Amino acid sequence: MFEMVMIKLFNGFAVTLELFALTLLFAIPLGLIICFGSMSKFKPLKAIVRIFVWVIRGTPLMLQLIVFFYGPGLIGNWAAAQVSANPIIEWLATWKVMDRMVSVVIMFSINYACYFSEIYRGGIESIPRGQYEACQVLGMTKTQTFFKVILMQLVKRIVPPMSNEIITLVKDTSLARIISVYEIIWAGQAFIKSNGILWPLLATGVFYLLFNGILTLVFGRIEKKLDYYHN
Repeated sequence: MFEMVMIKLFNGFAVTLELFALTLLFAIPLGLIICFGSMSKFKPLKAIVRIFVWVIRGTPLMLQLIVFFYGPGLIGNWAAAQVSANPIIEWLATWKVMDRMVSVVIMFSINYACYFSEIYRGGIESIPRGQYEACQVLGMTKTQTFFKVILMQLVKRIVPPMSNEIITLVKDTSLARIISVYEIIWAGQAFIKSNGILWPLLATGVFYLLFNGILTLVFGRIEKKLDYYHN
């Protein structure tokens, strides 16, 4: 029994790790793009991006997952039932339910990108304006200024809040089960229903603790390496 439980838990944890890694892969660069949009001098773009970030950050991730996964299929079914030659309705009728894992990765990436964008924005705005002006006097372009002067200072400033969000992401991966993605919590809970035992579900906490412990050590090392970038 123990061996079977551990195999199931490791299989579930593999899905958790996959979701965690893919979310970071897409959310970190996407967050920077959203950050630039929210800081744009083009006011319509700035307003749209900030409203989008406000909506994503102000609503539960669980709700976003449900709407994003089930919404297209429901809209497609409704449009298919309509008797209309309207091209928009015909296009909506082609909408189908997306793959569960793909849906989770997309929604997690968008959600965390919005949180990361605010961290990026706070870090960029905390850099003294004089540094930008000094780079301008030296004839540096905006791109050179960002990558050669601002970037490493920004990394140092955002590591603590980013580490908190990333650790939160580890725990939030359990929300994937709301649309039946077989992650580790699902694997542990299944034994309550099938075998009437609780310890596999409690054991999932050990996986989370160990993984978060490793991440805490990694981010601690990163912060120490960045200590020479003094404010």
